Formats: sequence, structure tokens, C-alpha cells
Amino acid sequence: MLTAQWVCRRCIKALARPRNRQFVRLASTDAQTNLPPVLLQRARNIAAEHDKLASALEKDFDTKIAKRMGELSRVAEALKEWEAAKSSILELTALLQSQDAELRQLAKDELQTTNAKFDTLATALSASLTPRDPFADMPCLLEVRPGPGGMEGRYFADAVFRMYRQYCSRKGMRTNVLKYETVDGGETSTGGASESPIQEAVLEVLDKGAFDQFRGEAGMHRVQRVPATETSGRTHTSAVAVWVLPSFPEDESEMPNEQSFNDPNSIFYVDPREVKEEKMRASGAGGQHVNKTESAIRLTHEPTGITVSMQDSRSQHRNRQSAWTLLRSRIGQRRREEREEEAWALRNSVLSKDKITRSNKIRTYNYSQDRCTDHRSGLDVHNLPDVLDGGETLDKVMESAREWLVNRDIEALIAEEEAAAAPASKGGKKAKK
Repeated sequence: MLTAQWVCRRCIKALARPRNRQFVRLASTDAQTNLPPVLLQRARNIAAEHDKLASALEKDFDTKIAKRMGELSRVAEALKEWEAAKSSILELTALLQSQDAELRQLAKDELQTTNAKFDTLATALSASLTPRDPFADMPCLLEVRPGPGGMEGRYFADAVFRMYRQYCSRKGMRTNVLKYETVDGGETSTGGASESPIQEAVLEVLDKGAFDQFRGEAGMHRVQRVPATETSGRTHTSAVAVWVLPSFPEDESEMPNEQSFNDPNSIFYVDPREVKEEKMRASGAGGQHVNKTESAIRLTHEPTGITVSMQDSRSQHRNRQSAWTLLRSRIGQRRREEREEEAWALRNSVLSKDKITRSNKIRTYNYSQDRCTDHRSGLDVHNLPDVLDGGETLDKVMESAREWLVNRDIEALIAEEEAAAAPASKGGKKAKK
């Protein structure tokens, strides 16, 4: 029996394409779509605006038009790839009607691959339509504080802080320990690692885009383990709070979205007249310098009551600089949360229940089961030592949290688009009556 001669895929499509081209397009262009109609319509409107701006730039270059076109290009490119994949699916589906068995098998195999790609492209297109976080391109501050659980919570706060430091080191990300404050109580050894009881620790990740990478880490991290001081072997449960805040560069020209912390109209602006500064003598270890110089700084933003204390450095100037960095970050985050409250109110009750608050546990680290669970994405991973060492297993957990955030944003966007379309449709029905 002779084997069939090899034919390239493009030739197969050309030879097997029916003479009546309408047969290929019997299905509607919007049929069998894996995107909600409201999102697809929004994407097409944005792509149309992008093409219009591109035509205008060809005639006369304008900086504002170029910037706007750059903002829309992500959606336009995602839509172009999605529509190309959809067109391929329609053509491959038509090839399944071919009388040649080999052609049908080739089309079937190719269709499976294209369908899988089609779903991925649909998710990417939906994600491109969600509003980008205003702090996404900025460096960030990882603020770690002990939660409920007494001294054990303080020890685990050190473990979480070290986990993020080692993760950044493995990724080649530049970091700076902005604050590391411990309480009296010595050190303990858990799982072979030495831990100190932390009062508060702040890690600054200096790479641009760090906020977007770490924003899924904000929330309560719960630990279940047997403390080193436990004699009866009981498992204790405690928690650590992690905040992810934007880090504002000293040079305002590096601020994203043309925002400036020196511009009174910016949400990042802090009026120095509203900040009370107090100089204090640092406490803790440090010898005679600690007791004789007022190097510690405490800043209080009087309108909000937000207070920041800094004493890590012997230099008063350095402590003041670090305190202002942390104060701007906390105030900026507070204003952002207030600004988003109205947007959250527009979304349905299901989405509102999914909103992360600081009282919710987002992740559990169970030592006895060698398990780490992210409660939002539902991902369970084992090899807990690798997670706490900032290894590749932590990569999987963090990636699942980022995917969950994207899916939540997509659901919120659909809810907003449908809510906006509802009054228009009701108005059209009344007009017909």
C-alpha cells in the first residue's frame, strides 16, 4: 500500500476550499463566539478608534494622538489576533465537510489546536479591555505586620518577609529594606530557619512594574504550625497582614500617567502643611548614639490621621526621607481605595462579596501537611519549604492569584458594561411602544 504524498497545509486549504465561497461563511461572524457581546462590541469600538487615529497620524503627527493610539494598541492587537483565529476556525470547520478522509483528519487535528488558542486569545482580549491599575508600572512597598496569634504571628511575619526578599533575589529584582523593627523576645528556629519577632517590616522593590507583580499578595496570610516553644505538640493558628503599596520615586518626572506628587490636583499629592513632624530619640539597640541624638522621625497626616515612624537609620535626614516615602504610599493607596468605592457599588452583589479586604485570609501555609493554599484561585501546592524560600513553587501560587485578579476584573467589566447598556435598551423599548 502506497503512502500518501505530503502536502503543505496552505495548499490543502486552497485545494479543498469550496467553489461556492458562501458555504464557508454560512455561520454568522458573531456566532460561536467565546466573548460576551458587550465586551466584543467595546473591543470593536476601540479598534475603530485606533484605526481612525492611525489614519490621522499618517497625515500629520501629533503627540497627544500618538499617545492615545498607544493606549488603544493593546486592545486593537488582541482583537486582530482573536478575529484571525476565529476566521481559521470557520475555514477548518468547512474542511471537515471534505470528501477526502485525510483532509478531514488534518482539519480535525488543526481545529483542536486552534480552539485551544482561541480560548487563550479571548482571555487576553478580555484582559486588555479591563482598566489598567494607575500604579501598575510603579515600584512597590511590601509592608508586613503580625496579625492575630500573639508572638507566633510575629515570628511568622519574619518568615513571610524573608520569603519575599528571597523571591526578589531569585528574580534579580532590586530591593531595599526600608524598615525592619523587632520586639524583645529573642530568636527561635522553625524548620531550620532562624526567625525574629517582627513589629513591622517594609521591603521596597525598586523595579518598575513591581506593584503589578505583587498586588495579588495583599491580604491576610494564615499559618498553621507547631511553634518551637510548644511542648505538647499543639498546632497553633496565627496570621500576618501584607499590604502592597505603590512606591513613589524621588524624581517626579519618573511618575507614571503624568501624575506628580507635587501637583495639588494629583491623588498622590500630600500638602506638607498638613503633615506634623516630630523628632524623637530612637529606642532599642544602638549604643550611646540612640540615647543622645534625636534621629527618629514621626510624621502624622492630620486630615487622615495616618502616622509613620522611622528610626532604622542613624541619619535623621535618611529617616525623614524614608518616612515621607511610606507616608505618600499609604495616603495614595487610601485615596485610590476611596475613589474605587463608587465603582464597586455599581457592581452586583456577587462581585462585591469577592472584594478583598484586610480581614480576609487569602492564603494558608500548613506546615504539618506541607501545603500552601490560595483561597481565591483555589490552588493547592505542596513543597512548602520551597514556597517559603521564594522558589518556583511560590511562582505558581502568585501566578494563580494574578489570574484570579484578571478574571475578577473581567467579570466586573462585564457587569459594568451590562449595567450601562440596560438603560439604553429600556429606552429603546419605551420608544417603540
